[in-house]
Amino acid sequence: MNVKKILVSQPKPSSDKSPYYDLEKKFGIEVVFRPFIKIEGLTAREFRQSKISIPDYSAIIFTARTAIDHFFRLCRELRVTIPDTLKYFCVSETVALYLQKYIVYRKRKIFYSESGRVEDLVPIIAKHNKETYLMPISDVHNDKASVLDAHKVKYTKAVMYRTVSNDFQKGENFDYDMLIFFSPAGVKSLVSNFPDYRERGIRIGAMGATTIEAVKAAGLELDITTSHEAPSMAAAIDLFLTKNGQPMLTAVEEEDGEAVSPA
Repeated sequence: MNVKKILVSQPKPSSDKSPYYDLEKKFGIEVVFRPFIKIEGLTAREFRQSKISIPDYSAIIFTARTAIDHFFRLCRELRVTIPDTLKYFCVSETVALYLQKYIVYRKRKIFYSESGRVEDLVPIIAKHNKETYLMPISDVHNDKASVLDAHKVKYTKAVMYRTVSNDFQKGENFDYDMLIFFSPAGVKSLVSNFPDYRERGIRIGAMGATTIEAVKAAGLELDITTSHEAPSMAAAIDLFLTKNGQPMLTAVEEEDGEAVSPA
């Protein structure tokens, strides 16, 4: 079957240079960005129930910008003073640079993985084995935390935000040929919103070990995921469409804005 409309369960890109837009131009398809889930921060009262005292830790592990936002939000709400000596260990330079929103970057001890992979952050953490580590996370266990567990990194997980279903409104169109997931919560939301999903013949794509596991646990057939050949989800979709004979637009058709299958 030819794919005409894809739902990507992520927020709409802020830049018009997203590779998903390239897919639209290449194949004459429509890509819709709509998160199946949304992030909700724990209140100060809820966090206190965890019995975690932030000042007891000398280092913080950040794997996402969302974690940074909620860490500093809770510190503010709990009236926790963050010492200048606190060390920050980030999964990537992008995440590390995001700290500038909250601290004077050049005056703090900040470390990050050059590759952007949490596996390459582990050796850096190991060199600072006298630190007490705290890792702000979502209530949904993620792949990055699993990597640290596998390498026996000693740290404390602090749930500071949760993922909740971003339910579809009654009567909202659901005419997609392909769904792309990036979290187990997104898969759960699909099952909750559309119990008849098995009958729709929709192609399923997923990224990340726990998300793929959730897809299989829900009884869905996984059609698309990342690989060495296609390291990003956009590239994986491109590869899938190409291998399955999806018609591509010619230069003339792109200008006219119409998709015409080649003869």
